[in-house]
Amino acid sequence: MATRTTRDEFSPARAVELVIIFSLWFWPRLFILGFVIFSWQLLIDAFPSWIVWVGGFFLLPWTTITYMMMWGIYSDGIFGVEWVFVGGAVLLDIYTWATLRN
Repeated sequence: MATRTTRDEFSPARAVELVIIFSLWFWPRLFILGFVIFSWQLLIDAFPSWIVWVGGFFLLPWTTITYMMMWGIYSDGIFGVEWVFVGGAVLLDIYTWATLRN
C-alpha cells in the first residue's frame, strides 16, 4: 500500500518557508507605508493618481515599490535597464501570489 503523508507535520524547513512567505507579503508594504509617511512627494510624482499606488499596495507591492524607486533614482521617468528591475518585481509579485496556493 502507498503511504500517505500528512501536511500537518511541522519541520524546521516548513518554518523557514513560512518566514520567507511572510516576508514576501510584509516588507514591501512596510516600505510603501514608509514612503507615505516620510517621502510623500515621491509617491505623488511617480504615480498619476493615488488610486494607482493604493492598488499597488494591495495587489502588486513589489512592482509598486520598485517602480517608485526606479522612477526617483536619476530622472523623472523609467528608462532603459530600469524596466528590467520593474519586470523582475512583476515576476516576484506573481511568485508571491502563487505562494497562496500552498
